[in-house]
Amino acid sequence: QVQLVESGGGLVQPGGSLRLSCAASGFTLKNYAIGWFRQAPGKEREGVSCISSSDGIIYYADSVKGRFTISRDNAKNTVYLQMNSLKPEDTAVYYCATRPFSCSGSLYNNPGIFGSWGQGTQVTVSS
Repeated sequence: QVQLVESGGGLVQPGGSLRLSCAASGFTLKNYAIGWFRQAPGKEREGVSCISSSDGIIYYADSVKGRFTISRDNAKNTVYLQMNSLKPEDTAVYYCATRPFSCSGSLYNNPGIFGSWGQGTQVTVSS
């Protein structure tokens, strides 16, 4: 059974850091691109970052560039999203999702091209 489980969310003050994890089971993550998305109340789901499988190409949304870092540990079948310098506008439910091999270039932030999704983890940035 293909499953993705996110963890690591929580409440953090502005300027703080969190590391989200996306653990895969039932399939080998190294053959898949992994995208991180987020959805705030009343807003559409938006792409945050993506890492390809074969060539390791990474994409970031402009809103998180320089603050977030995506990485993967194929031995642990897990992808991470290190989030630094968090802002209140980063508050959202964060999801990871997979698609075969590539983030698909400029489409990396399109939820429609990703197949399996996790259940999400809440990130709240507030003082």
